[in-house]
Amino acid sequence: MHPMLTIAVKAARRAGNLIHRAADNLDHLTVTKKSHSDYVSEVDRAAEQAIINTLLDAYPKHAILAEESGARGDSEYVWIIDPLDGTTNFLHGFQQYAVSIALQHNGVLTQAVIYDPTKNDLFTATRGSGAYINDRRLRVSKRIELADCLIGTGFPYTKFEYLDAYMNILRDMMQKTAGLRRPGSAALDLAYTAAGRYDGFFEIGLKPWDIAAGCLLITEAGGLVGDMQGNDTFLESGNLCAGNPKVFAQMLQVIAPHLTEGLKSSNS
Repeated sequence: MHPMLTIAVKAARRAGNLIHRAADNLDHLTVTKKSHSDYVSEVDRAAEQAIINTLLDAYPKHAILAEESGARGDSEYVWIIDPLDGTTNFLHGFQQYAVSIALQHNGVLTQAVIYDPTKNDLFTATRGSGAYINDRRLRVSKRIELADCLIGTGFPYTKFEYLDAYMNILRDMMQKTAGLRRPGSAALDLAYTAAGRYDGFFEIGLKPWDIAAGCLLITEAGGLVGDMQGNDTFLESGNLCAGNPKVFAQMLQVIAPHLTEGLKSSNS
């Protein structure tokens, strides 16, 4: 395992342990509402601090981009952190949430960790070295027809500016796939796509910390990732389509008729 990935795994497990312990005392947590349907708990903040401390202890000159505390530092190395992706699930005792950590070097994703503390599933990837779950190699699915595919998605939940376009895409995907799923953690959705549990995934209006690690997992597992037009601006726009190579192309065809000018150029 790459030394930087080893540190990221250590950080993710520390955060996961905090989250796992807190899951037994949900009624006693302090929760703040950031915006409509967007919450942060003391566990998010504690987990994020544990991650940042672990990373900066090892690499004090690296920069940080974290969901709760924002950006700090200036470096060619940037750690992109979501300490608890799926906070709403966590607060309701719905066990679909994860820790997500990625490393970007000169703008290129190079390391990724997604850790599911409820199942003790550890997804990891290093650029050029493949993707793994608990030391077992990951590959995207081999299905070639969209009609046979299970596709993950995420509903808009804070900004509804593109809701009509999304609902049109959702309607067509429902009719052209074997099924759609929306469990509520984009990080795990992307990890599941890398693992072949989903054949593809799409969502609008995500943030870099939601998707950075998962996108590297998918590409290292043989899949493709792009924005809603298949381009590489997904980290900036937050609009994402991913899947195995055959399914990715077919998903883009379903999405294309419903893209507004805003979605084509949006930084949601």
